[in-house]
Amino acid sequence: MLQNDTIVAIATAPGRGGIGIIRISGNNVLSISKILLKFYPKNRYAHFCKFYDQKNNIIDEGIALYFSKPNSFTGEHILELHAHSNPIILDKLIAIIINTKLARIANPGEFTERAFLNNKIDLTQAEAIIDLINANSEQATKSALYSMQGEFSKKINILLQNLINLRMHVESSIDFSEEDIDFIENPKIIEKLDFFIQKIEEILSQSKTGILLKEGLYLSIIGKPNAGKSSLLNALSGRESSIVTKIEGTTRDIIRENILIKGIPIHIVDTAGIRDSNNLIEKKGIQKALIEIKKSNHILLVIDIQKERNHQKSIDEICSLIPHNIPITIILNKCDLLNLKPKFIKIRNKEGLIFSTKKNVSLEMLRKHLLKTVGYNQTVEGNFLARRRHILALENVKNKLLKSKKKFLYNPSIDLLAEDLRKSQDYFNEILGKFTSDDLLKKIFSEFCIGK
Repeated sequence: MLQNDTIVAIATAPGRGGIGIIRISGNNVLSISKILLKFYPKNRYAHFCKFYDQKNNIIDEGIALYFSKPNSFTGEHILELHAHSNPIILDKLIAIIINTKLARIANPGEFTERAFLNNKIDLTQAEAIIDLINANSEQATKSALYSMQGEFSKKINILLQNLINLRMHVESSIDFSEEDIDFIENPKIIEKLDFFIQKIEEILSQSKTGILLKEGLYLSIIGKPNAGKSSLLNALSGRESSIVTKIEGTTRDIIRENILIKGIPIHIVDTAGIRDSNNLIEKKGIQKALIEIKKSNHILLVIDIQKERNHQKSIDEICSLIPHNIPITIILNKCDLLNLKPKFIKIRNKEGLIFSTKKNVSLEMLRKHLLKTVGYNQTVEGNFLARRRHILALENVKNKLLKSKKKFLYNPSIDLLAEDLRKSQDYFNEILGKFTSDDLLKKIFSEFCIGK
């Protein structure tokens, strides 16, 4: 729902600095400009001027920028004041604006929300703005920028328009079945459904990589005491995050480390060695390890290949504690002590890696393996920093079209096909925000800081 009131907020981060920006958006911008600047600013012109209070006292001087509607970020009149970034000055200017009774403080994300409501950007672009602000790697930044510029939206819109055209032809054959109209033939319908499914799979591949860039991989390192779990964490992180000794049970609490592999954030957890123990502190650490396992996207089960000749038993014992839906990679560690070369093998239908924390080739093999297991596609150009709701909607469209194709091959019902295409169109509209609940909008824009 569009707002008629004018909003104001500080757009720069808190603290002292060279420049602090105040942003004002709404119908009362020019009236506020007359009070603050003592003149009406030109559209898209940088004025170096003084900023006044209502008693004509000078508060500061800086740059004033005015953007006339609808050619602004929000689609409304916008005034930006580029003042000195002293909190006292900025707070004083905000107070002056509020005291005019012509504006109120903006809610979190309200400037971007107005841009969305005024059709300046779609919902995926709005989400990409906050993702760009929060991006924690160069690759994530590039992907967020790619989405913010509308590249993701363009691909969705092209597919949506093609779907609408197909739906139009299908529904025409229902409404005008007695007329002499050249309708689309059944084989052509199947061909078009196959086209949609293929394109959606391509977008899903790019989107899932974008999810990884945004959220990362949660990786737990587990195993028996002194298997080399802490050494593995240190090797992956490139520093001594965990204490390593020959004493069993050294790690008794959860050790966390964050690293980047090809721009993908990897959140690693080193856990206490899993074994029967009467030590109260160690038992508490093992309980924490079991809790952490259930939060993971992937498990590295570390086995001391030299110490445990019959490692199959240990693997079975520990794997029984891991939920079946969590992927496991078995690390047969300390292969250098047996003069074995690092290589991948199959163990109990699971991926295994003969490994040594002292061999760089082992680490490189493991890094590539982790990226592969989470579906990272480094050959795809222009990955989107998509969100889980985008993935869900795209998968819903894909599944709906797959089922529709299967039904149509068995029973070429135009009525059923038309309904499936209508539902698929709704899923696309959810991605772009053309059909979105107010609750979802509130949740999305509440993630923004005030002033954005």
